Amino acid sequence: MPSPAARIDELRRTLDDANYRYYVLDDPSMPDAEYDRLLRELEALEAEHPELASEDSPTQRVGIAPTGAFAEVRHAMPMLSLGNAFEDEEVADFVRRIGQALDENEPVFSVEPKLDGLAISLRYEGGRFVQGATRGDGATGEDVTANLRTVKAVPLHLRGEGWPRVLEVRGEVYMPLAAFKRYNERALADGGKVLANPRNGAAGSLRQLDPRMTAQRPLAFYAYGVGAVEGGELPQTHSATLARLREWGFPVSGESDVVRGLDGLLGYYRRIGKRRDSLPFDIDGVVYKIDDYAEQEQLGFVSRAPRWALAHKFPAQEQSTVLEGIDIQIGRTGAATPVARLKPVQVAGVTVTNATLHNADQIARLDVRVGDTVIVRRAGDVIPEVVRVMPEYRDPHAPEWSMPTACPVCGSEIVREEGEAVWRCSGELSCPAQRKEAIRHFVSRRAMDVEGMGERFVEALVDLGFVESVADIFRLTLEDLLEMKRRADDRDGTTPETVKAGKVATKWAENLVDAIEQSRRTTLERFLFALGIQHVGESTAKALAQWFGSLDIVRRLPWPLFKHVPDIGGEVARALGHFFDQAGNQQVIDDLLERGVVIEDEHPPSPRLREGLDLASLLVDLEIPKVTRIRAEQLAAAFPDAAAVIDAPEHNFVTAGLPADTASALATWLEVEANSRLLSASFEAMQALLAALPAEDAIAAGPLDGKTVVLTGTLSSMTRDEAKARLEALGAKATGSVSKKTDFVVAGEAAGSKLAKAESLGVEVWDEARLQALLADHE
Repeated sequence: MPSPAARIDELRRTLDDANYRYYVLDDPSMPDAEYDRLLRELEALEAEHPELASEDSPTQRVGIAPTGAFAEVRHAMPMLSLGNAFEDEEVADFVRRIGQALDENEPVFSVEPKLDGLAISLRYEGGRFVQGATRGDGATGEDVTANLRTVKAVPLHLRGEGWPRVLEVRGEVYMPLAAFKRYNERALADGGKVLANPRNGAAGSLRQLDPRMTAQRPLAFYAYGVGAVEGGELPQTHSATLARLREWGFPVSGESDVVRGLDGLLGYYRRIGKRRDSLPFDIDGVVYKIDDYAEQEQLGFVSRAPRWALAHKFPAQEQSTVLEGIDIQIGRTGAATPVARLKPVQVAGVTVTNATLHNADQIARLDVRVGDTVIVRRAGDVIPEVVRVMPEYRDPHAPEWSMPTACPVCGSEIVREEGEAVWRCSGELSCPAQRKEAIRHFVSRRAMDVEGMGERFVEALVDLGFVESVADIFRLTLEDLLEMKRRADDRDGTTPETVKAGKVATKWAENLVDAIEQSRRTTLERFLFALGIQHVGESTAKALAQWFGSLDIVRRLPWPLFKHVPDIGGEVARALGHFFDQAGNQQVIDDLLERGVVIEDEHPPSPRLREGLDLASLLVDLEIPKVTRIRAEQLAAAFPDAAAVIDAPEHNFVTAGLPADTASALATWLEVEANSRLLSASFEAMQALLAALPAEDAIAAGPLDGKTVVLTGTLSSMTRDEAKARLEALGAKATGSVSKKTDFVVAGEAAGSKLAKAESLGVEVWDEARLQALLADHE
């Protein structure tokens, strides 16, 4: 079994990836039920091991940052997620905790169905709809105002009277089942693309870049609560507020109700469950909320959810069908994911033809074979998965399944790295499946930020042979782009009438050439993130840039030395080493530099690295079997360098103080030529890195070294990201949550719960003027 730290690290990576695919790509990678299970396991492990807590953990956040396709909107009040319950006993615990906190035997709850759509926030000023945003990560969403204006259920003007000067209404955009069915019937008749299911249909429709496309989709809306309220008052209960919202013109579910105590909650759950299939919309559970706002405030929040609310999920729905084949899909990082091809079957009102099998280990555990009758679960009503085989129906001659040896896209070998469950295509940047995703990531806003190079252009540039690697982007000319567009339109039958008439628009191509040119000058952090290295997100890229300072150092380091950066463990370090060990990847980096990419912020490596750059630490970081810190220090005391360790006979290790079994394990490890080469190369690289370090006193301490700061609200003179970067440049550590360890909070306009928490904890609060004064003093 993995250690708690290793399991926590694995769960965080898995959940972060699932969040990204669910909230940004609208392409979930796992069923909701599996996500909930993993999240609950992570919460339990973090509770048992508080020393392993991290502000970056999925348990400390709601979702994932929004895509760059829309402008960002910072929510005046966070749009938090809810805790989940799957068993009656969990609901009973929820009611018992609330009853004890409120000293109430039968608390009063507002109850409502949990619609399966897309959560949004609607802002009204003076009774007029002025902005709509998706939930995003709970703190920041996407501005979809223009699209929401096309949804007829969203009122553009409030009815009646008495509404606040500023009112934010939270609710769910969804696609009614009857409308979803009619839309797909028309799409099939017209030869168009059908929607996968109502939830994805709603999310995808609302995130269309062209509002005219959204207007063609049959979207509806239900309000379920409020956010920020200014210049007015609302009723004292949630149920009364819903009634007031209905008076002001908002649709509110007629299935909402008010009940008392545990019996009331479970009775409502069962009533709605019996009617689930006859409801006009998809739901995946019901929601319970303490009705009285004063009691809600008394109960408060945990890190990612209110204590006074709970989502009670329905069991996943299952059906049996025949598995007709197992296909392999290749992802952006080369991951080879097996997908079950199924005989079509209706599950929860949706025709399912494919289901996830997760990985080869899962197939082996289930013993899935082509031709089997399998149980398919549409867990969380989103992504189907194969959960069980019915061996009694199996053909006795059905062969076991094994992973194909060649990539179905490029024909390269599919390999499995030691210790990993995932198989990967070794084609790397030469594989078309990976190439497109690599380029999409490379040009994205938080990477190289090539504005205007959207997904359609990337597809066409690759498909039509204009781009074969990310470096080719910097060879594109105006003529290339115009020719690409002409050929793509001709292929797709979308040539504009103006072009047919001889009038070719060039402004878009000129803008894109300018954007490519501007992106040549970048930062090390952005460049490393843009490479798309497995497990290397923005925070890891930032840490690498801060600690090592230059691309030349990072790209030449053996993987054990990456572990000297805080929060980089063995798996991330090995991913970095594997990436930079590939000649193809190094060639792409060389090509990028030759084609004019300039990293403007390179600097000497941090002198803080010096503390861990010694032989003993290196031996520990190499993860040699049985070589602990104590044993590594014994070896370092007995041998002057790595070469002496490599050349020493086994008995010399015993003489140095190692137990016989440890000496034997070390000698066996060194007998593998790749291991001894790694130790030698790592020691040499360590010596070179030590020589490159500036003296401890060569770099002056920043004025905010050791200070922890939190930003909240809207700043008028800069974005929060800009403020964060400038504070970090002065030595501060910028975090997302307020605690007793926070040194000060910078509060802009519409600062919310973080400001309130800072005040309650007695944390110093700065206004924007004080921030500007500090930054001006250190320009």
